[in-house]
Amino acid sequence: MAKVHHIVLLRFKPGAETKASPLFAALGALRHRLPGFLHFSAGPYASPEGLNRDFTHGCLMTFDGTAARDHYLSHPDHEAVKAEFLPSVADVVVFDFEEGT
Repeated sequence: MAKVHHIVLLRFKPGAETKASPLFAALGALRHRLPGFLHFSAGPYASPEGLNRDFTHGCLMTFDGTAARDHYLSHPDHEAVKAEFLPSVADVVVFDFEEGT
């Protein structure tokens, strides 16, 4: 079974950047409650390349397979985090890939 990497890029609405830390804390806490959620890391954009297209923050989650990722996506606790924080987000990109494919 291939690991699944779930990448989320965020652009917050003006003045809402302070929501990044609480959002990342809430998402990171899910890792300890959901089976197959192997890794979580997040932070502000930090590359000198300037290719972020105005996305200011990102996070990476790793799951032990598509079933764990799908469980996370539809889990009520994930839905609650989205309901709380998405109103502060101006734009989001989500990109998943399976390791080794």
